[in-house]
Amino acid sequence: MLVLTRKPGEKIMIGDEIVITFLESRGGEGIRIGIEAPRHLTIKREEIFEAVADANREAALATAEDVLRGLLGDSPGLPPETHATES
Repeated sequence: MLVLTRKPGEKIMIGDEIVITFLESRGGEGIRIGIEAPRHLTIKREEIFEAVADANREAALATAEDVLRGLLGDSPGLPPETHATES
């Protein structure tokens, strides 16, 4: 990991197409940065990336019954388990 100290207005270049600009310090709340990058690159906050990855892992482990319960919800008129029967 490269660790740098920057002042407001100073920039960091990543390759030829990505520019990170230090905008301001907000004390203990963090810092503000600006990112200039080509439109084809996706920029995500790590916590969003992790939340999506966790949701995908949970979905991959879900059973068909879990999926149906999620779709049907807890409707008061439906018994806890419903099965289709042939007449």
